[in-house]
Amino acid sequence: MDDTINSNMSAGKTDDDLGKVGHRVVFENERVRIWQMALEPGESSDYHEHENDYVMCIVEGESIDADFNSGQTIQIPVEPGKAIFVPAGNKEVAVNRSDKRFREVLIELKD
Repeated sequence: MDDTINSNMSAGKTDDDLGKVGHRVVFENERVRIWQMALEPGESSDYHEHENDYVMCIVEGESIDADFNSGQTIQIPVEPGKAIFVPAGNKEVAVNRSDKRFREVLIELKD
């Protein structure tokens, strides 16, 4: 992979740059908001903030990276059919640095 893909994608981002948590909201009510997101190898999400606790439900993929504007990157191994609970508070860019497509359904918990 080239240096662009391996660099921290959220470095230098500010709150003015905040975008969407996922690609598309598929359901929302007063208690939850459900997003779909798909990232091909080398693609990244918007720089975004998780204001609510959420659950990542993995549909496809083997890993996803979270790049924080502090310069820190974490690699999250994933497996289709698994769910991961994540507490609120992070500002990040999700980056697919694997060679497999990544897809998830993300469920934000509003209360």
